Amino acid sequence: MRLVIFTEPQQGASHDDLRRLAQAAEASGYDGFFRSDHFLTMGGDGLPGPSDAWLTLAALAVQTSRIRLGTLVTSATFRLPGPLAVAVAQADQMSGGRIEFGLGGGWFEAEHTAYGIPFPPLGERFDRLEEQLEIITGLWATPPGQTYQFQGKFYQLTDSPALPKPAQSPRPPVIVGGHGKKRTPALAARYADEFNIAFVKVEDVAPSFERVRAASAAIGRTNLPEFSAAAVLCVGRDDAELRRRAAAIGREVDEMRENGGIVGTPDQVVDIIKQYAEAGATRLFLQVLDLSDLDHVELVASAVAPQL
Repeated sequence: MRLVIFTEPQQGASHDDLRRLAQAAEASGYDGFFRSDHFLTMGGDGLPGPSDAWLTLAALAVQTSRIRLGTLVTSATFRLPGPLAVAVAQADQMSGGRIEFGLGGGWFEAEHTAYGIPFPPLGERFDRLEEQLEIITGLWATPPGQTYQFQGKFYQLTDSPALPKPAQSPRPPVIVGGHGKKRTPALAARYADEFNIAFVKVEDVAPSFERVRAASAAIGRTNLPEFSAAAVLCVGRDDAELRRRAAAIGREVDEMRENGGIVGTPDQVVDIIKQYAEAGATRLFLQVLDLSDLDHVELVASAVAPQL
């Protein structure tokens, strides 16, 4: 099981907060450091304010050296696919080939209205997501010296030089995630290198993966995506430390456990992680909500990871 630190900077974080945590995660041996892509807090004042996911990752690309970096997930409503492909490819070059690209349809209407971003109906968001996945992967796959064309309902590209190219070949890994039971598995089967299911009960993880397997079989795909899950992290050496950490993020221990959280003492969370592994996950995104608590990250690295 590979472990990734997953952050939610819209809840309140400076770049220095993210840099310190990313560098601590790298030093502790984590597989990756990811961030959400949101422009509005979901509780609290959100100070010092939102930050752009790809500006953050470009900076971290030159402030780290080994750890993989990515979004879980970028919203297709936020950016045009051509410039997004350029930005991700450039960040991949800057990192020496450590970027992973998560893309979703977008869901949080309030952040769109707060920053003047159009928020289409659900069906159109899925349609735009599908076109963006095709365009971005198509641009990256176009051989140097050739041009890329696309004529869709929402986006049209003519004689694109399809540059720059990412450092990774054939492309940065593409992550598709979500709870949809039809279109999401179909998009994952067609485009994803990894499928992620986030914040569900452990018993709901395997059925989500099975829907992607079925969608892959329906189109004849035999090299299945990797499967991963995301869950809130709250670990303490004892019950007192556990409850202190839960209080610091405004959550209840029992509530987090009931909803699939990686919550408990090190031995307890090892057992929970094993349940995710039995469900088919090969990577876990650990949602860290207190970005100042570097000891939390180091505890999991030293007391949990060696048992996996």
